[in-house]
Amino acid sequence: MMRKAAFLLPMLAMAALPAALHAQAQEPQLVPDVSTNAIDIQYSFSGEDLLLFGAILYPGGRLPDSQADIVVVLKGPSGPVTLREKQRIAGVWINAESARFRSVPGYYAIASSRPIDRLVDERTAAIYELGLKNLQLSPGGTSDAKESARFERGLIQLNESHQLFDEQPDAVEIREGVLYRARIAIPARVPVGHYTAETFLVSKGRVLAVASRDIVIRKSGFERFVADSAQRYGFLYGLVAILVSLAFGYAGAFLFQKRG
Repeated sequence: MMRKAAFLLPMLAMAALPAALHAQAQEPQLVPDVSTNAIDIQYSFSGEDLLLFGAILYPGGRLPDSQADIVVVLKGPSGPVTLREKQRIAGVWINAESARFRSVPGYYAIASSRPIDRLVDERTAAIYELGLKNLQLSPGGTSDAKESARFERGLIQLNESHQLFDEQPDAVEIREGVLYRARIAIPARVPVGHYTAETFLVSKGRVLAVASRDIVIRKSGFERFVADSAQRYGFLYGLVAILVSLAFGYAGAFLFQKRG
């Protein structure tokens, strides 16, 4: 009996494989691309526009009755962040309350063919982290939900003011129902690291397909040399920095004395 069951299991799996492949073939596919896979930051870097584009492949090449929507997300390296609130006490500004977030993207930009709240429900948006209010920042250190939400709003607003968080509804252009494109601005103070450009195909409140491309933002030239030196030779880098500071200080003092 055991031998018969062991023989039937592979046969059943083989029989189910064509059905699974057929079901997959009935789903549309995304073919995304980006204008560049690497962005180099030099001393003169003032920002750059990244173009995200691609095509939607429908089964049999037939367009659906209703046009689907596209959402693109560019997300940078994540890490812990501690946000401190300053209060003025006795005429002096001091750090008061604080909140820690365990997973904050260094950069997050989202563009869509229509506003997110018109494409998917809140649950779906939260699952895929579509939109600034749906970012999973993993707050910790406080048990007060209202206080945590207040700090979370402050963190998002702070990053928006620095152009590190960006939300652009109606910024994705779809042509002939199959070709799409969107431009995302990369600010001058963007953090270096590995980024992911994700594309979502949405129709009737459902995410039908997801595809991604990897992008690296890195320092180049003298900036890269300084960053590598600081990382590899921390002690020597700190020592040289102190010596350079002292040299500039003595040079400034000498010039002022000479003028006097």
